Amino acid sequence: MRADRLVSLLLLLQNRGRMTAAELASELQVSVRTVYRDIEALTAAGVPVYGEAGHDGGYALVDGYRTRLTGLTADEAEALFLAGLPGPAAELGLGSVLTAAELKLEAALPAQLRRQARRIRERFHLDAPGWYREADEAPHLPTVAAAVWQRRAILVRYRRWHAPQIVERRLEPYGIVLKAGRWYLVAHAGGDAPRTYRINHILHLQPLDEEFTPSPDFDLAAYWRAHTEHLQERLWQGCAQIRISPAGVERLRELGAPAVIDAVEAGEEEHPGGWRRALIPIESPTHTEGELLRLGADVEVLNPPELRQRMATTAQGLARLYS
Repeated sequence: MRADRLVSLLLLLQNRGRMTAAELASELQVSVRTVYRDIEALTAAGVPVYGEAGHDGGYALVDGYRTRLTGLTADEAEALFLAGLPGPAAELGLGSVLTAAELKLEAALPAQLRRQARRIRERFHLDAPGWYREADEAPHLPTVAAAVWQRRAILVRYRRWHAPQIVERRLEPYGIVLKAGRWYLVAHAGGDAPRTYRINHILHLQPLDEEFTPSPDFDLAAYWRAHTEHLQERLWQGCAQIRISPAGVERLRELGAPAVIDAVEAGEEEHPGGWRRALIPIESPTHTEGELLRLGADVEVLNPPELRQRMATTAQGLARLYS
């Protein structure tokens, strides 16, 4: 394991230039003390690593030094081919680029690794959109992607959920996220912090000849984690008490939100019959009515009265319709 880590440390310095011990420790998931020992080992082995103290200091390789220790292992080659996303790459306008890169990578691999890489395509396929939902049609996606790559601002006309529904915004596009078949743009619009925009809600887009520099402390993955956690916190507006049959529990595991499934699993089982009583989180009475109606007669709402009455009214209407 240490030999692999030393190679990884060397390649990090080769590819990224000067890095601090703390940055190297974070990348390699080891302690700073371990990084110090690894640097000493590389130096003892003749690798020209030098360190500089101070605010802008860190470790770096002597200018011009490059290692040829870039051979791929079988697992690394398979992982690269597994990570290829032909559908999303094509939507970003990079389909032909990805194909060419994979062909070059495959041609450079030894015969045994080529055979293993081909098996990846034969045995694994990624379909990003969720069930019963088509992926977004986002005609402006390639232009947005180009603006992200080039760090250039864009002027958009955008459709949002609340009034006024159609707005114009000058955006500085920081990054793009693909979530369950939907494309999102994380961009700065002049406020205190970046915001999230559905790319298929962009009605018109004009690239601007204006370069921008993102905030140096912006991290796309960290932003998205915080954004989704915030959405989850805002999502649930109340609770409902329900009874649900064993068959309803099974169907809920296929159809329900994770938070609702967890609440039902933690509920109290009735005897006999195996029905469960549970307190579940809800977004709104309207949304919850639609979700619970998917379970038919395998669920009963006990509280709140408003939601129970909505379910009863809908059930009576269905009974009249089908009588």
